[in-house]
Amino acid sequence: MSPPLPLARTEGDADANAAGAQAPLRIAIMTDETGWHTGRLKKAFRARGADARCVDLADCRIDTTWQPHGLMLPGFGHTLPDAVFVRGIAGGTFEQVTLRLGILHALRESGVPVYNDARAIERSVDKSMTSFLLHRHGVPTPATWASESAAFAQRVLMREAAAGRQVVLKPLFGSQGHGLKRLGARRTAPAVLAPLPSLKPYSQVAYLQRYVDGGRAGFDWRVLVIGGRAVAAMRRLGGKGWIHNFAQGASCEAAQLTAPLAQTAIRATEALGLDYAGVDLIPDPHDAARPLVLEVNGVAAWRGLQSVTPVDVAAALVDDLLFRKLPAQRGVRGLAASGDASVVALHGRHG
Repeated sequence: MSPPLPLARTEGDADANAAGAQAPLRIAIMTDETGWHTGRLKKAFRARGADARCVDLADCRIDTTWQPHGLMLPGFGHTLPDAVFVRGIAGGTFEQVTLRLGILHALRESGVPVYNDARAIERSVDKSMTSFLLHRHGVPTPATWASESAAFAQRVLMREAAAGRQVVLKPLFGSQGHGLKRLGARRTAPAVLAPLPSLKPYSQVAYLQRYVDGGRAGFDWRVLVIGGRAVAAMRRLGGKGWIHNFAQGASCEAAQLTAPLAQTAIRATEALGLDYAGVDLIPDPHDAARPLVLEVNGVAAWRGLQSVTPVDVAAALVDDLLFRKLPAQRGVRGLAASGDASVVALHGRHG
């Protein structure tokens, strides 16, 4: 049985608190679109007695004349929410996305628990930083190179092809399987090497990851980690060619959470400092007991996963925020539960 929720104690509730009224927690769900995911989250928050509303970060502002915080969030007046759940951040120019992330940073600096916070999202949305942190923390992941030099990228491609391998060229900020290209040695014509494509569609950055062949029955795993626990897993099969992504037409089936799969996904999530994450893994063809981490998604979608797991994902996320993150950051007692190069997109990645 879950413990009771705390009362919201924001400045705007002073009169209500003085009168002995029990004000519910007020939660801001940061999202640029409403739909299935936000509906599930609002229902889960409502079941816990919390008042959740959707807010677009593009409509928020830093305003130092807005007393007492200097932050204005639509629907919250001169108060701040008791917690923030980041569901999605709209794409935009570098400056627009920087401001939106800055608002999340400002909320954290103001003592508001942000789930996942801007620091963790920045790490996970940048594939090069994700790869660096996975490598630094010893999490198994395919060899990766990231550079602005097309000449260097071509040398990597030639070296990998000479060894009979392929690489995958990915957008640094891409999601949902869009923009992926497989390059290098071909089984049908290993001596024929396709040149590195223009990096203009990739904002002049080459992010290359060694291709891991999933075999004839190609698939990958998506593992959902919440609050340091692997709670559900699925296998994704089919899709658009070799790309196994729900948004690209892949089919989903429940997968057993083996110890290696769960432990690797948890380590990857911890390496990036995420409260929750959708971790994409693939079998290591050289070591069946050691899955490789392909990506770690800090604004993960879970509709595909929810279709094959009995776990109520939205409820698990909400409970982790309310009964772990919120008490830990606020110290509330009694809650510990027994084509422009300047365009960036931070959308939820479909499971």
